[in-house]
Amino acid sequence: MTADHSARANPTGSALPALPAVTRLHDWGVIRASGADAARFLHGQLTQDTEHLAAGQAHLAGYCSAKGRLLASFVLWRPSPDELLLACSADVLPAVLKRLSMFVMRAKCKLSDASAEVPLWGLAGNPSAASAATADLAVWQQQVDGHSTLTRLPDAWVSGQPIRRFLLAGVPSPDLPALDAEVWRWLEVHSAVPRITAATVEQFVPQMINLEQVGGVNFQKGCYPGQEVVARSQYRGTLKRRGFVVISSAAASAGQEVFHSADPEQPAGRVVLGGSLGADEHAAFVELKLAAAESGSLHLGAADGPGLTLSALPYELVDTTA
Repeated sequence: MTADHSARANPTGSALPALPAVTRLHDWGVIRASGADAARFLHGQLTQDTEHLAAGQAHLAGYCSAKGRLLASFVLWRPSPDELLLACSADVLPAVLKRLSMFVMRAKCKLSDASAEVPLWGLAGNPSAASAATADLAVWQQQVDGHSTLTRLPDAWVSGQPIRRFLLAGVPSPDLPALDAEVWRWLEVHSAVPRITAATVEQFVPQMINLEQVGGVNFQKGCYPGQEVVARSQYRGTLKRRGFVVISSAAASAGQEVFHSADPEQPAGRVVLGGSLGADEHAAFVELKLAAAESGSLHLGAADGPGLTLSALPYELVDTTA
């Protein structure tokens, strides 16, 4: 299966501010894992290979319950051989840190909340205007400058054109203009890269929100909590839900239910993340039954709620079970 974009709307981005611009990501936090066994410990806990994560490279990863449901999603990187940093939603960080710490046992790995020490910023737009050295940075590659690390994230796609996004850990250039945090989330939605927040903990198997499509699951790395469920969803053709971008006439919040006209009595999906470009331009990344994406109408919050229009994803949904 591949996604059919032909009849789907595209965001106009008519109200986008001048770019590049930067915003402090107050709704993100950072977990530090340090010690000789840090990479090996996380390798057995996350959906991603952390033992072979090279310097100057970042990855997406998920942290699942035993039932294969996501407790958190991370952007992770390895500043040094014995240290890894995991950027995630701030509202899930305390519970995830506590849960991971329960399984460290005798491993030489110390876990801590490094959010205050490693401030995170979202940079949108072509950074060559601010730093020519980043112009050719590939997605998930990093540039280290002193105590700051810049990670190229997958682009947001607006009007059929890519808008570059970067995660900056450290201090941004003082001459970059400020970007509204809600606009950053709107761009995050249009990248179709999922992020788990407190409102969506344990709601999704990774494939339900396309985490494996954007490189967040490594199927060759071996065991981790929920691995059997995730593998079964991948190879037995049991997946009936996916992540989609929608344009909304009203602001959407993570965790809100989505309804379909053919079955108004029960939800057909759930909002993963929402963002707004302005008062009249809202978007959301939603988990949705595949059948609900084929015909009929979608509504936010209730069967008679604000209408939702499917927008083109920036990547094809490839069925790997065939």
